[in-house]
Amino acid sequence: MNKRRNFIKSLGAIGIGAGVLAPLSHFANNQVHDQTDDKPLSTSLSHEAMTISILQTTDVHCQIHPHDELFWEDEQAVFRKTGGYAYLSAMLHTLKKKNPLTYIIDTGDMFQGSELSVKTTGKAFVPILNAMPYDLYLPGNWEVIYGKKNMQTLMGSLNAPKICTNMYHDLGNGIRGELIFRPYEIWQIAGIKIGFLGYTDPLVPLRQSPNYSKGIIYSKPEENLAHYIDVLKNQEQCIYIIMIAHLGLSQQIALANMPECEGVNYILGGDTHERVRKPIVCKYAKVVEPGAFGSFIGKLDLTIVDGKVIEDAYELIEVDPSDVKADKEIQSLLLENEEVYSEHIHTIVGYSTIPLYRYFVVENPIDTMILNALHWQFPAIDIVLSNGFRFCPPRTTPDHTGNIPITNGFVFDMLPVDSTVRTAKVTGKQLIEWLEKELNNVFASDASKRFGGWVVKFQGMEVSFNAFGEIGKRIQNITIKGQEVSLDKMYSILACERDGDPEDMLCRIKGVKEAKNTDKTLHKVMLAYLSKNSPVTPTPAQNAKILDAPTTLLTQVSGVDYEFR
Repeated sequence: MNKRRNFIKSLGAIGIGAGVLAPLSHFANNQVHDQTDDKPLSTSLSHEAMTISILQTTDVHCQIHPHDELFWEDEQAVFRKTGGYAYLSAMLHTLKKKNPLTYIIDTGDMFQGSELSVKTTGKAFVPILNAMPYDLYLPGNWEVIYGKKNMQTLMGSLNAPKICTNMYHDLGNGIRGELIFRPYEIWQIAGIKIGFLGYTDPLVPLRQSPNYSKGIIYSKPEENLAHYIDVLKNQEQCIYIIMIAHLGLSQQIALANMPECEGVNYILGGDTHERVRKPIVCKYAKVVEPGAFGSFIGKLDLTIVDGKVIEDAYELIEVDPSDVKADKEIQSLLLENEEVYSEHIHTIVGYSTIPLYRYFVVENPIDTMILNALHWQFPAIDIVLSNGFRFCPPRTTPDHTGNIPITNGFVFDMLPVDSTVRTAKVTGKQLIEWLEKELNNVFASDASKRFGGWVVKFQGMEVSFNAFGEIGKRIQNITIKGQEVSLDKMYSILACERDGDPEDMLCRIKGVKEAKNTDKTLHKVMLAYLSKNSPVTPTPAQNAKILDAPTTLLTQVSGVDYEFR
């Protein structure tokens, strides 16, 4: 207990001096970040070719140890170990040592996604991130999970600069105040300037529980993008402009094709965990995204001669723990910060006979296990629902039993928010309209209209649909408990409560009836289910049948030269 009290007390010190970030007016408009190691590099213009490197991580989701990862090779899933902060840090240092002209960024979702992050409201990750060689940060859509003030304290406690060009203080009644973070950063290197703008997902209040982002107003990137491009290009004289983004690959592609994006050279994106190995060339900018969970590092090399970028090259580097020695400082910090909670995190609560993962757009073993648990706990409910989350690394390695262990920590990986289970009633007509809208959120032909998640998951209902069909007409057939859906009939449904939603809304279904919270949470249901039913075999039942694409569809992105692997 003394050890626990001392650890929590030390975490409290993180917030000292951070507090609420200063308003934008506190900062000059020409924030310049000089690349430094032991001494400043020359600021004189180089007439010889030089290569600068920009390294990117994103969506690590607090996965501190090496973990199983899924790769799609020869039309089948292949698993191998990747990631872990100590190995990620070591690889970043190694790459920077090879080229001292290197700038390292993280583009969000760094404080949410594991039991350690939840137990410490993200604070355990501040010393870890500060010990890593990051030069710039962007808040992701999940940085708001502990509320605005905690987001500001966590981000403010990081040593490297933070930018976000579209998050404003809400002064009340929808009145927009100043930007929460400064709008841009400049890397001054060998006589030239590289400008960075940062945009996070403006759909956060719709995608997530509204109360998470209370006090924040988001704007669409296109509202002020042209203005800041002009500032960086013509006022600050940047020779190259990079947007760091947490918008999702579809949204980033859409933005890179908008006239407002003219002047941006690259978009280094995040949010949707896509693995872009070859830059997607759009009308105004190239777009990349480097996977998730610390499994990859994106590396952009720019060759510069006489103050001009004459060539760019990009690669996605796999973080293979067997290829690099762990960073000892980070390893020590991980052990120290996890020690208080380690026993609970690693306690086994159940087993699976098959690999658990969440990479397919339509149905996955992880979501099937969640639905099975909900149906087991609430057998009288007609339809159980699970959000279309995409986070959670796979778990595929058996232990001495021959089955795959499921720990308390993995329950948090799957379900970082332990939401209350909520029931309600809806008509068949409401279900159809809602499903059409949800399918359009995933598969809209207009990339700018796609949300970041996968298809919502369900059990008790069978739906056949065309993913790439006409809007509002994708669904071909719906049955509920084996019977054709009736438009006027009332059906009972179950999903998780979203903090801040209206009383008559459940899982983004508006106008539900008889909505009420149960005495169960998602974690309670999952732990009880595993305790009674292990080992489980959560094979997807094809409740959602995609008719115009394979069931193994791995991305919602279409119409461009890209494949997930």
